[in-house]
Amino acid sequence: MKFSFGLLPRIIVAIILGVLIGLIAPEGLVRVFATFTTLFGNFLNFVVPLIILGFIAPGIAKLGKGSGKLLGMATGVAYASTIAAGTLAFFVAMAVLPNVMTEGSLSSMEDPENALAATFIALDMPPVFGVMSALILAFLLGIGMASTGSKTMASFFDEFQAIIEKTISYVIIPLLPFHIFGIFANMAYGGAVFEILSLFAIVFVIIIILHWTMLLLQYSAAGVLKGKNPLAILKTMMPAYFTALGTQSSAATIPVTLRQARKSGANERVADFTVPLFATIHLSGSTITLVSCAIGVMLLTGGVPTFGSFFPFILMLGVTMIAAPGVPGGAVMAAIGLLEVMLGFDATMVALMIALYMAQDSFGTAANVTGDGALAHIVDRFTNGRKSLE
Repeated sequence: MKFSFGLLPRIIVAIILGVLIGLIAPEGLVRVFATFTTLFGNFLNFVVPLIILGFIAPGIAKLGKGSGKLLGMATGVAYASTIAAGTLAFFVAMAVLPNVMTEGSLSSMEDPENALAATFIALDMPPVFGVMSALILAFLLGIGMASTGSKTMASFFDEFQAIIEKTISYVIIPLLPFHIFGIFANMAYGGAVFEILSLFAIVFVIIIILHWTMLLLQYSAAGVLKGKNPLAILKTMMPAYFTALGTQSSAATIPVTLRQARKSGANERVADFTVPLFATIHLSGSTITLVSCAIGVMLLTGGVPTFGSFFPFILMLGVTMIAAPGVPGGAVMAAIGLLEVMLGFDATMVALMIALYMAQDSFGTAANVTGDGALAHIVDRFTNGRKSLE
């Protein structure tokens, strides 16, 4: 019997080796790793809009006249999940953090990125268009093909999707473990990330528990609606979790999330449409992280968080996250304006927020993409059997 070393064990090995080697490797070697991860990350940024266009546009076209309903349903489910996650995070954080955190000066904290090894070369690979442009174009072309019944455009996008799938299967997936290895080696080498993690250990423990609580709620709902074992579905999605843990990017994890969602039993056409969409608009894990860290920062700087101030922030966060780029730190960058305007964060508090978020961004991203699988099943349940979607 042929032994197969699957994607999940390869990713786990990459993480462990990355941390161990990063702690002992000389700077020159870590810079080699950093150079590869930077180049590969730039390539991913270039490909991601093409993945969105290549999957969503033909997905909408194949769903026909029901595509508008599916888009509305998927967006509603994603927004509800994000708001529920933020609300849950607020009440749990407020129940625990005031008892374990005291006011203190945090002005000396630095952005962990400053401690990372630099790359040897920088090769810019700008995408043909941005993520939001890709989404809008995909919606426009997909709905247009569905309404006009265009066979020429449909044939073009079928072939375009095949090219993107080949790129995913033969380039991105095989190189992902090496990319993840390089990221963790650089983080271990930098050290500043681990200082921040130890300082805010209790915050991160709460965040991770909340992530998994939200995932269990999402998959329990999916399991009940689909009549399947929720833990079995969640187990199938674990490669997506560990991939996101390494890449820190929802968008970069789309290929793995999509593959595992199909394997878990989600309708292929629904998965092809919802997974790339959810990678952009569903950020329940990032919302949990942002809300929890914001409460921690406010408490440590003498602020008094209230539900009256945070709930509008959470509602706006759910909308703002749609525009967040699916790259490391994208969510916190998109949320800076809300932190300043709605919660009164000053420059020091924002800098600390960015540092905290960047230090554990991968866990929030992992919760985001893993939850995408559950939401794909939920949307599948409410669209399955409708003649308009056949």
